Amino acid sequence: MNRFVLPIGIFALLVVVLAIGIGRAPEKSIIKSVLLDKPAPQFVLPQLGEAAPFDSRSLQGQWYLLNVWGTWCAECRAEHETLLEIQRGGRVPLVGLNWKDEDALATDWLAQLGNPYSHVALDREGRVAIDWGVYGAPETFLVDAAGVVRYKHVGPMTPEVWQREFLSRLPQAGPATTSGASLPSGASSAPGAVATPAAPGAAS
Repeated sequence: MNRFVLPIGIFALLVVVLAIGIGRAPEKSIIKSVLLDKPAPQFVLPQLGEAAPFDSRSLQGQWYLLNVWGTWCAECRAEHETLLEIQRGGRVPLVGLNWKDEDALATDWLAQLGNPYSHVALDREGRVAIDWGVYGAPETFLVDAAGVVRYKHVGPMTPEVWQREFLSRLPQAGPATTSGASLPSGASSAPGAVATPAAPGAAS
């Protein structure tokens, strides 16, 4: 019986050490991006519900958010109401990067939940997400008027994160304008209450 005591004791010690390590580990939301304080990668992609492609250079001269999302992502649904609140506030344009998704599913999603985005770029093959150093969805980037990435948040957006990490970094002089965040063709806004990133193909 005694021969099992030492292995059990060692195992228990490892569990304690692991628990302490996890407790002290930095939150996944503060994973530092290699793009911080560097120019945001430019891209041209098909646009959901629009014939013309979306060119990220059209955002030059204004601050904006880039939100990486997919209908397969459970945490993207969890953050959706907060994104709608940000859009309603009109403080900064919110661009959606629909990552490795199906166009029809994305259109239905926005029709049912409401559309917080001024544009939805379709990154069907995931190449733009790679350029931006995306780990999973959801992720949200803050880009300044000079086209420089100022902040990256990994995980669902919350009102607290918006206030603490994003709104505090925006310039104080006047709200940024938005383009109205119109829905893709054929979609309609659904009423909504105001109020571990996943990889494509796997629910969070």
